[in-house]
Amino acid sequence: MTAELVRGQNHPLSQSRLEIRISAGTPIVAAATLGDEQGRIHGVEWVAHPGTPTLPGLEVSRQAAADHRLAVDLDAMPEAVHRVSVLLALPTGAGCPSRFGTVATPFVAVTGLDGNEVASYTITGLEAESAVVALELYRRQDAWKVRAIGQGYAGGLADLFTDQGLSQAQQLAGSINEAVDQGMARSVPAPPPRTDGDRSRQTAAPALGPDQGGPAPQGTSCPGSQPTSPYGPQTSGAPGQPTPPPSYQGGAGATDPAQPSAPTSGGPINYSHPGRQTAAPPPPPPTAPPAQPGQPAQPVAGDATGWSMDERLYNQVWGMFEDLARTTAAYRSAVDFADSRMDKELDQVLSDPRSRIGGQGDAAREAAQAKHAQLVNQARATLDRDIAQLTAESEVVEPALPHAYARWDNPVWHGYRVPMEIPMALRLGDLHLPESDRLRIPMLVRLPLERGLWIDSGSSGSLDGSYTDSHDLRRLAMETAAAHAARLLAVYPAGEFTVHVIDPAGSGAQELAPLVQNGVLAAPPAVGAAGVAEVLARLTQRVDLVQMAVRGGAPDSLPPDFDTSEQLLIVNDFPHGFDDRAVNQLRYLADEGPAVGVHLMMVADREEAAAYGPLLDPLWRSLMRLTPTPDDHLADPWVGHAWTYEPPLVPPGSQVLQHVLAQVAAARAKYR
Repeated sequence: MTAELVRGQNHPLSQSRLEIRISAGTPIVAAATLGDEQGRIHGVEWVAHPGTPTLPGLEVSRQAAADHRLAVDLDAMPEAVHRVSVLLALPTGAGCPSRFGTVATPFVAVTGLDGNEVASYTITGLEAESAVVALELYRRQDAWKVRAIGQGYAGGLADLFTDQGLSQAQQLAGSINEAVDQGMARSVPAPPPRTDGDRSRQTAAPALGPDQGGPAPQGTSCPGSQPTSPYGPQTSGAPGQPTPPPSYQGGAGATDPAQPSAPTSGGPINYSHPGRQTAAPPPPPPTAPPAQPGQPAQPVAGDATGWSMDERLYNQVWGMFEDLARTTAAYRSAVDFADSRMDKELDQVLSDPRSRIGGQGDAAREAAQAKHAQLVNQARATLDRDIAQLTAESEVVEPALPHAYARWDNPVWHGYRVPMEIPMALRLGDLHLPESDRLRIPMLVRLPLERGLWIDSGSSGSLDGSYTDSHDLRRLAMETAAAHAARLLAVYPAGEFTVHVIDPAGSGAQELAPLVQNGVLAAPPAVGAAGVAEVLARLTQRVDLVQMAVRGGAPDSLPPDFDTSEQLLIVNDFPHGFDDRAVNQLRYLADEGPAVGVHLMMVADREEAAAYGPLLDPLWRSLMRLTPTPDDHLADPWVGHAWTYEPPLVPPGSQVLQHVLAQVAAARAKYR
């Protein structure tokens, strides 16, 4: 799997023989420098460039090109080399672009010899720079890693080499530019594109000189730039210029849609089928108002691909999640890089006894700290900019969310009506990161649920320490479970979702009151050991029946009165009231139930079930753990952030839950 790096992020390298592929869309110069443990270049002999393309363990391209492949053998690197920096620069010839802001964004990929990408980096944010350190391979404790750098220099290669401590920076930059110019002079410009369908020779027009609008002599123009035709200027339809293919229209002269259109005036044949649909999902219909110069575009709700508004909003929400994860990862990596760089600089100063005497050490320490603060402040400014943009998008998206995605305080619930179809996802809470505490991203999971839910009522407390009493946590956990069950009932069509409750000691009667009083449960909550056994036996039998019917290829053979709706079992105060048989049945439902529409919601403290030992470990692992208070226990597998989860509780004093459940009960009564 390819690691898509952002600026400052690193990734381990498991292979020693690598290939670095560069794609820029316009001819650029590729070079590489070898550095010691502090990143210093010991001389021009430590730089691989078009004039000297080969060094031990390293080979670069010999001339400027739009695509490069650099060969790297880390095992062949000298012992003194601890860092390999990949450099990109724009040629200095006439007609060449002078800054990266006017060309396509460069893309760099590190691949193995088999061609599989290990890591990639798209160098964004370049404007006036004409040279850039794209990435670096560095050795740390006998292991090699790659880090995305993206550090640009407006002064070109001379400034870049000077910043890396090379005393002959100006001379080396000049020699590289001279080698590139010589390569350009030796290169043969590409001929104009052949446009004659019968490959017949075209009649040449008199060639024009440079002062007449003709081509410049070889070696003075940028390689790969659009060449002027040696046949002089062309007009549409004339030889040497392609003619647009004819359109399929009726009337005189119309062509048969089943046949490829014939070329006209020497144009190419169009083999595309005019009636074939090859389009991707339609783009979002809303369009943002035009942005002011220098200002970001205004966000729009539903600004993502999808076949419906719900799908577009779902994709947009997860796009916001990925953007926040990416920009936070870049900030944290930049801070780590700044810390590492400051530590190296301080170690370098303190390792010399002469620098520890007098004010030289203090000056070096202050300079290192100033560089560190500059890097951190720059990274923080970028993070704040991205967070501000995401916050503006969240303020637009949140009010537009449908019932299944909306918070309980969203006004959309005041106009709630029982839906006619199942939504694609459900909101289980909010997520945020410490760097963006005020930005909340909805936590959406696809329906039907693929895993059961576990509302942890343990006494671990909350992040801010506001809930430490076990009784309060149990009450809050049951309120959270009731809110989740009410939302599931609200987003499913009438008769498509059924809720069962096991409350052996009756301790959740107050929190379950809205569900019980509105009559939306399949039956009153089961209490005592007998109630536990009866509910578990009924649901276990249901799972067995559906599995046998599906495996036997006879799903229509189920009993006529069989309830085909999705089933949810809420279990409170586990393991109170459960014997060994009931525990095994519960594990069976957790493992086999989701595949046949039986889902589990546990409200329990794992410590209270510790007497069962490892027997229940598979049960806890099969459930998605949620908490009744904010907790940072959720980690995404993408970048490994620890996200803080907040449950979707009903606002205090709000009657929205009673209003929604009343609508659900009325629809269920009509359905029956």
